[in-house]
Amino acid sequence: MNDDLPLDFDEARRRATERRAAGVAVDFDPSRLALARRLAALPRTKLARALDVSPAAIGQFEKGQSRPTLPILTGLADVLGVPVDFFRAGHPMASLPASAAHFRSLRSTTATEREQALAFGELVLSVFTALELSVDLPAVALPELALAEDLDDEGVIEAARQTRKAMGVAPGPVPHMVRLLESHGVAVAGLDGSVSDRVDAFSHQQPSHPHLQLHGQRPLVLLNPAKEDKARGRFNAAHELGHLVMHHDTEPGSRLAEAQAHAFAAEFLAPADEIAPHLPTRLDWVQLQQLKQRWGISLKALVMRAHTLGKLTDHSYRRGMQQLSIWSYPEPGSLGEPERPVLMPRAVDLLGGESALSRIAVDAGLPLSEVRRVWAAAGGTDVRPRVDLLP
Repeated sequence: MNDDLPLDFDEARRRATERRAAGVAVDFDPSRLALARRLAALPRTKLARALDVSPAAIGQFEKGQSRPTLPILTGLADVLGVPVDFFRAGHPMASLPASAAHFRSLRSTTATEREQALAFGELVLSVFTALELSVDLPAVALPELALAEDLDDEGVIEAARQTRKAMGVAPGPVPHMVRLLESHGVAVAGLDGSVSDRVDAFSHQQPSHPHLQLHGQRPLVLLNPAKEDKARGRFNAAHELGHLVMHHDTEPGSRLAEAQAHAFAAEFLAPADEIAPHLPTRLDWVQLQQLKQRWGISLKALVMRAHTLGKLTDHSYRRGMQQLSIWSYPEPGSLGEPERPVLMPRAVDLLGGESALSRIAVDAGLPLSEVRRVWAAAGGTDVRPRVDLLP
């Protein structure tokens, strides 16, 4: 034995022999391991610790520099909560870089939480792409606006007005914000229950060609159903639409871009020239509740709208915000069930209903369990009969 070798050389050789004996995973896609780890919001160090391997080994698996043994692959599946088939090489997965994603709650979320949401978005787009192999979905038809490079407040308002017109929204309230997005080719889904409820919503699209469908990737909007508030969900959807039409070449995360999307949503949902005559000049909660029911926006949004349009004084605005803070969440005066997407469930129904999910799973190169997960988040309802053992 060579005395210059490290003392643990024999141990390393023994482990290498065991790995060879165990066999390596031949049909293994490294990008899917990275996706599963991001979906689980698990850093490489913690995943490595759970499997008794080094973080460097996990990095090598994800980069395709080495492949895991079959026992380690099984361990990866167990720890990450996916079937072993999830890692099988198949169709290329959609890639959503964080540099092109607009998060509504950027500063209140961690990078890990945002990566988890992006990973789920990649699953959603992969299922949409597979679905389009069998059924025609609405073409991407977001308006192309001629916007000034230095967009000011009036430019944002004009963008909202032009977008309403281009998308065929009649005067008055927007009947269904989520369905409007879907009818113009946007992939909409709820965020999976495993994603942190601190992620309000986010949107994503190809930065260079915002109105072209590249490699099956549609503009994407994910909303967090954990909020379970119709007014909030409608505003979030309109906010993300603002990003899609105004900020496809804007660096995400800036306070200015978020403020512009907020102003866009307010004007899109409640145009100033239509709602201003009806806004109170004092804190009249009965009148505000009536406006909430008509326009489908929250009391908070209405108080802010009244202040922005010069109907409420600074003092009244502050008192209104204080009262809403006392009432807390949810606000008084529910609008009913939140808006939910319908595009994917209806497309699946056209293909034969829930039984078609197996074919979609094959086309997506994903386990059926993951397709069901996306389908449920995109509005699907599990109608399988349940066994009831109660008398």
